[in-house]
Amino acid sequence: MPVISLKAPGRVLLLAAALLALGAAPSLAKEVVLYNASDSVNTALVTAFKKKYPDIEVKFVSGSTGPIAERAIAEKGKPQADVVYLVNHVALDQLKQAGVFEPYQPKGSKIAPAFRDPDDFYNKYFATTMCMVVNKDRLAQKKLPMPTTWEDLIKPAYAKEISLPSPLKSGTGGAILTTFVDAFGWPFVENLNENVYQYSDGGSGGAALAGAGEVAIGLTFDTTCYETKSSGKPVEIVYGRITPNVAEGGGLVAGGPNPAEGKIFLDFMASDEAAEVLGKVVGATAVPGHGLVDLSQITLWQMRRPVDIAAFRREFASRILKQ
Repeated sequence: MPVISLKAPGRVLLLAAALLALGAAPSLAKEVVLYNASDSVNTALVTAFKKKYPDIEVKFVSGSTGPIAERAIAEKGKPQADVVYLVNHVALDQLKQAGVFEPYQPKGSKIAPAFRDPDDFYNKYFATTMCMVVNKDRLAQKKLPMPTTWEDLIKPAYAKEISLPSPLKSGTGGAILTTFVDAFGWPFVENLNENVYQYSDGGSGGAALAGAGEVAIGLTFDTTCYETKSSGKPVEIVYGRITPNVAEGGGLVAGGPNPAEGKIFLDFMASDEAAEVLGKVVGATAVPGHGLVDLSQITLWQMRRPVDIAAFRREFASRILKQ
């Protein structure tokens, strides 16, 4: 290592210049690590975030909600992620209770109060709302009335005219039927079953049958409802008196490797810019004025009891399907 003498004035100037140059050198690239449970939505959001913050490198791990939440909980002693997001409301509460999240309320948040955790551990960014696709031609052919509430669906007039996703294979079906049990009880689901023509494997199956006129009413989620109608099918979209829904959001990981960048990302997620991106791919955004669904026109059902989806599926199979 060369020794620099401080006796020569010229060398002092050179040393000062060298130190200034070192101080002005660019720092290492910043980064943020995201765990998410929706690859396509994450990609759209990361693209928009990178345009606004090109100096922040974004790394992410995508998967389904269960494994993502389990991984974050397992890593709690040495967190690898800065943000866990795009996981459903059940997982958000699970992560909060497990101590994965630390409180953080984003700066300048545009998120409606109903979508904020009261303790600031997380925010919900959007809700997937459940609705009916009703085939008007089929109703006319069968001389059936237009349903206006979920309660209408147990009327004998709709015998074998309803299709919906199976809760054994579809999260959409699970959200719809667990809400019905929570709001109306198991006898309602038993009566509804009398009118079901088919339980589909996927969330859009009921809408496909209704759109094709094979049944009068298909139960599904919002984006499929609107896609079916916009495709030119003779259908109406009907929201019941209450609205089954699945809300998704995220929070800041306690002790994550890049807390400053994690907060910047969460600030972005609470902005109009993120809501504009979400509004193109989801039904109802937590920031008013975006998305397909006007939340002021519907009533999101808040579950009164915790849902054990595995136990629910077992009871559905036994009680309804007689398996």
